[in-house]
Amino acid sequence: MFRTIVEIPESPLKINYRSGIMLIGSCFSDYIGERLVFNKFKALLNPFGVLFNPASIADSINTIIEQRLFEPRELIYHNGQWLSLSHYTGFSHPNQEVCLNRINQSISASHLFLKNTDFLFITFGTAWVYTYNQTGGIVANCHKLPASAFTRSLMQPQEIIDLFSDLLKRLKHFNKKLHVIFTLSPVRHWKDGAVGNQLSKSVLHFAIQQIVKKNHAEGYFPAYEIFMDELRDYRFYGTDMLHPAESGINYIWKRFTDTYIEKDSIELMRKVDALMKSYNHQPNNPEDPAYRNFLQSTLADIEAFSKRYPFIDFAQEKKELARRLATG
Repeated sequence: MFRTIVEIPESPLKINYRSGIMLIGSCFSDYIGERLVFNKFKALLNPFGVLFNPASIADSINTIIEQRLFEPRELIYHNGQWLSLSHYTGFSHPNQEVCLNRINQSISASHLFLKNTDFLFITFGTAWVYTYNQTGGIVANCHKLPASAFTRSLMQPQEIIDLFSDLLKRLKHFNKKLHVIFTLSPVRHWKDGAVGNQLSKSVLHFAIQQIVKKNHAEGYFPAYEIFMDELRDYRFYGTDMLHPAESGINYIWKRFTDTYIEKDSIELMRKVDALMKSYNHQPNNPEDPAYRNFLQSTLADIEAFSKRYPFIDFAQEKKELARRLATG
């Protein structure tokens, strides 16, 4: 075997199809979260959009706990869009009211979800932060505003440790059954330079280990180590050589499920995966009568599965399949 294997201790915490799972942080949260959603787990990912630095991640969680809704004065108009410096670009919109509604609806929904969920996975991406000079606050996204509007700096390990020590206590008071697990994104932030990226990851890695150790957080999933040491090959990266390729994400997903998903749920997940692949099938000829038969068969399979496992939600797929059949 021409590779080193990153050993992951068996987790006593197991996810099943009745578990609630929230994922917040770097785009690596999306990679895992999208697979959880596809496989019909009760997962909510990045309610503020992708967040990279610990300060913005902590601020978003505090906002969710408090259910603090945004006001129009907190939005900025730039390049024809209303936007929030605390949110990813997906929340921006030419209409201020639409932008504000998107933000506040997400906060309200995620407040209720976090209050009742079982797992929170937090993924740090970079320790480099940008402070908006006008307010003195750290931003989650610069939205291509002029560089002169921000001051760039590196968070220090103790700063991150103190920030999340307080936050973890608050989270456990907010939701006593919540389990918090940290990860470090393997995505390279090459704009920081090779040295700057490694310095940033080192700060984050040290801070995470201290947070887990001192605050009795439930653990750390070594996604970063798996990519750096086990998948030490550019074939596992995308064309930019910075983000994971599909093969790399699939491997991390396999290690994640082996670590955290209950065996019975893994078996169920295989059945869900087959149903979803049938649902997403794109025919060569949608007018072919055989395709209509395929749709009917897929709908029947999903309905039978839903009767046996009513806690797995296929309502959207059943509605869409019925619509296709009605209009076909």
